[in-house]
Amino acid sequence: MRKKKMVIALGHHALGTTLPEQKVAAANTAKAIAAFIKDDYQVVITHGNGPQVGMIHMAMAEFCRIYPEYTATPMSVCSAMSQGYIGYDLQNAIRTELLNRGICKTVSTVLTQVVVDPYDNAFYHPTKIIGRVMSAEEAELEERKGNHVIEVPGGYRRIVAAPKPIDIIEADSIRALLDADQIVIACGGGGIPVLRQANRLKGASAVIEKDLAAAQLAAAVDADLLLIFTGVQKVCLRYGTENQTPLDDLNTAQAKRYLEAGEFEAGSMAPKIEAALAFTGNSAVRKTIITRLDGGDPEHFLTGGTVIHK
Repeated sequence: MRKKKMVIALGHHALGTTLPEQKVAAANTAKAIAAFIKDDYQVVITHGNGPQVGMIHMAMAEFCRIYPEYTATPMSVCSAMSQGYIGYDLQNAIRTELLNRGICKTVSTVLTQVVVDPYDNAFYHPTKIIGRVMSAEEAELEERKGNHVIEVPGGYRRIVAAPKPIDIIEADSIRALLDADQIVIACGGGGIPVLRQANRLKGASAVIEKDLAAAQLAAAVDADLLLIFTGVQKVCLRYGTENQTPLDDLNTAQAKRYLEAGEFEAGSMAPKIEAALAFTGNSAVRKTIITRLDGGDPEHFLTGGTVIHK
């Protein structure tokens, strides 16, 4: 009998914001993931990288400030670095948790490149803030390099585009590992953003929207379920007000209507709803669940959040 496939998307700092926090968070997260594997799900994991890629970018930028003879590290390379070290911690935490439960399965991290459109409107209107606070002189230097900056309290910070994902380059590799009954970690941080240029892939100065990449990944492996972990138990209408209403269940028509009405905050819940719509679509089989990462019982996660379906 075919095993059910699921993609677990770890968001809302599920992996901490510092190196020590990441070790602890990965171990806790591994418990929830291992519980699904024990229940005989085939699992692919994807994750955010906001704090981590920010630290890497800041470290590389500071290094180049001190040693100007060195070339600045592109955002695509920073994303690749974050995939490597998050994957390292996460796959080892999952492996340890599985062995503690008497389960012997291989866990693999796939360095994943995701194609974006060079004409995506996000490149003309960058929104993702990265890096440290800069002085006016440093900000001017960044702009001379062709980078975008924005004024913030205390100075300026760099902003980059957040384009939508188009295609996952390593999709075949991910499917092959999944077919071999391995646990796969892929599309970390939304994937390494790349542009197709004839036979070459060129890194893009961008950060891909991780929730939309999770939906793309779930579709690529023909998953039955996309489980998005975030900071709230359920999707809410009028979030943050005294009339806040949690939702147990949403069909795609309702979700689209609420999204278009501006019920969900941009950059927070809105991209998760967009991801649910992209993955679930008109399928009678696919479901998306949005919930908080707490506890370790699969049934709790499958019934305690908001289910989005056709």
